[in-house]
Amino acid sequence: MTTSRTIPDSVPSTGPSTVALVTLGCARNEVDSEELAGRLELGGFRLVDDAADADTVVVNTCGFVEAAKKDSVDTLLQAADLKAGGTTQAVVAVGCLAERYGKDLAESLPEADAVLGFDDYPDIAAKLRSILDGEQHHPHTPQDRRRLLPISPAARDATVVSVPGHTIAAPDLPADVAPDSGPRAVRRRLDGGPMAPLKLASGCDRRCSFCAIPSFRGSFVSRRPSDVLAEARWLGAQGVRELFLVSENSTSYGKDLGDLRLLETLLPELAAVEGVERVRVSYLQPAETRPGLVSVLADTPGVAPYFDLSFQHASAGVLRRMRRFGDPDSFLGLLDQIRVQAPLAGVRSNVIVGFPGETDEDMQTLCDFLEAGRLDVVGVFGYSDEDGTEAAGYDGKLDDDEIRDRTEHVTRLVEELTAQRAEERIGEHVDVLVESVDGGTAEGRAAHQGPEVDGTTTLVDLPAGVRVGDFVPALVTASDGVDLVASAGGHR
Repeated sequence: MTTSRTIPDSVPSTGPSTVALVTLGCARNEVDSEELAGRLELGGFRLVDDAADADTVVVNTCGFVEAAKKDSVDTLLQAADLKAGGTTQAVVAVGCLAERYGKDLAESLPEADAVLGFDDYPDIAAKLRSILDGEQHHPHTPQDRRRLLPISPAARDATVVSVPGHTIAAPDLPADVAPDSGPRAVRRRLDGGPMAPLKLASGCDRRCSFCAIPSFRGSFVSRRPSDVLAEARWLGAQGVRELFLVSENSTSYGKDLGDLRLLETLLPELAAVEGVERVRVSYLQPAETRPGLVSVLADTPGVAPYFDLSFQHASAGVLRRMRRFGDPDSFLGLLDQIRVQAPLAGVRSNVIVGFPGETDEDMQTLCDFLEAGRLDVVGVFGYSDEDGTEAAGYDGKLDDDEIRDRTEHVTRLVEELTAQRAEERIGEHVDVLVESVDGGTAEGRAAHQGPEVDGTTTLVDLPAGVRVGDFVPALVTASDGVDLVASAGGHR
């Protein structure tokens, strides 16, 4: 979504201050960090990789679940320790934890010099300079960001709201910071690898009873296709070979632009972008995964037949309490539909174990579904109350020991099942995107393997000259858990 916000263009005469960005959490946060990096560089800061070498350390936090919050706080404390005797003068918290808790986080974590919310992003360079100058920043008071845009999706316009990863800046930016023509997204790549996340949308209109994300990420807002394509072309020119489309709910893309099937139209255009050989879509809601979208994901050249389906559970009763839809029959029917069109498709999901009111029968329903589903990867999370969610007030809570036991049980089952699924892939022909090379072997990902969390493929018998960013055709010869080993048969 376009916005009229522009970049501060003043550069201090004393020379650039240095800044390091530390990113936690999901790929959406990676995009946000690269927006911040672009803004800071344009504002006169010099980016450095090592936090110990930076005047300012900016930690892009995650506020999704309790473990992620703890990791964010620990990272901020570690960064604060650098102030004791090194270059570092200031530590600043941004991202979801900062947006979600604002002044409460600032009060509980005085080691951080400032806690900035999403609305601070457009002026991030000026904010950091004022902090370095010793000015006190007053952290924002958190609010439900769903209330910042109209209830009707069709009436939403993000020009008056800071939506990280969507912002379009002035047309006179340097060509290496943004798409080299047309509207320019403020972005500076922090990782030179051959894969890059690309935001389709932000926010969510669903009301899952366990999830707080909509309250601090806001209502669902699609980026305009022209903006997505412009940024994709820029990424392709930067050497990116795989685009990883990210959002809180990719199946809703286009609904606020008047076309719920816009993703089906956009995907072939993205796959045709010069330099890009593979496009991957993340986070699909099963109840919204329509047949036309399945067909495009399964059959479009250059689009990975990859289905990141947010099942969360399989028991119809538990799903209703979660304020979600589905049951084993509908989920298995969707998987059958996918595999009829793309027999080798990759399927991953996440499940929550120990939700309030979950019975032994519900647990068995989930386990039976996981056995029947033949998923490539499953993330297993034990339920925990999240501030401000409906489920936090539910009765029927399981005690911590029971949740831990159930989580461990499902985790063991999933490890066995996904290892079996990987073993089934022995004998398959795969195209592997090379992400690292070490002598006669390389490591990368096949089409069914998403970045970071879905396992990798180790390539052996490499032909000469294989480089990072190549797509190498290979034959799967072995598996180790969810990881594969494949023999290369030449590369293009």
